[in-house]
Amino acid sequence: MRVVVGELIAGRYELEELVGTGGMSSVYRAHDRLLERDVALKVLHEQFIADGEQVERFRREARAVAQLSHPNIVTVIDRGEQDGRQYIVFEYVDGENLKSLVGRDGPLPEREAIELTLNIARALGFAHEQGLVHRDVKPQNVLLNETGETKVTDFGIARSLEVQGGLTQTGTVMGTSDYIAPEQARGSRVDAQSDVYSLGAVLYELLTGEVPFRGDNFVAVAMQHINEPPPSVRERRPELSPCIDGIVRKAMAKEPRDRFRSMDDLCAELTGCLGGLDGGVSPGAETLV
Repeated sequence: MRVVVGELIAGRYELEELVGTGGMSSVYRAHDRLLERDVALKVLHEQFIADGEQVERFRREARAVAQLSHPNIVTVIDRGEQDGRQYIVFEYVDGENLKSLVGRDGPLPEREAIELTLNIARALGFAHEQGLVHRDVKPQNVLLNETGETKVTDFGIARSLEVQGGLTQTGTVMGTSDYIAPEQARGSRVDAQSDVYSLGAVLYELLTGEVPFRGDNFVAVAMQHINEPPPSVRERRPELSPCIDGIVRKAMAKEPRDRFRSMDDLCAELTGCLGGLDGGVSPGAETLV
């Protein structure tokens, strides 16, 4: 079965526009005829119908996000199957993602970057409390609605913190190379500190307009995450505070034990930086730089 615009899914969701596509699935804006509202409908690609592992990963995403009731996490509304095609229905966020925002506006003001990162960190911290690590934190997976609220999405490769290892099968590393934690790139165990690293890389991009490391392919970039020290945001923008520079470097420390112990700890430091921008003293600023 090939999904097309105009099609009615489950006798309820009318597909109106293709809004994004990836390696595993496509996302459509759809109209829910029952509740008279727009929704986002994510459909697993046709070639994966017979792939039990991909189908289970897709179902796991729905189960994972269904556990996460948080204002900064996209809400799951429904899940189902039609003619063998798996689909998930999410709340529709009418806006753009952070990647698009930075691509259009360039580096963000320090205060705005910190406030956005705080909201993302709170969402991820909540997921960690529920026993889930996202494993693919990147600007493309953070949506901004019309009022500027952040919504973390795409828990497609999320894993329980109780599951050992970062591989889905031998030799396959999950994640996006521009933001991947060193241990994740090596195929080692992934935990909450891996999301801390990736969020540090996102914050670097919000502040500088560029990803921390560049390369011609996945491996070239991943090897820099493994081997190269985290870059300084102040080398790109000297006007940034020493506090935020230290936070990015600590979040992107090579060893998980050297990063923030939790998203709560990261939020505390970010909040301190905001205080410093208001003319106060940033707690711990001296120890971070």
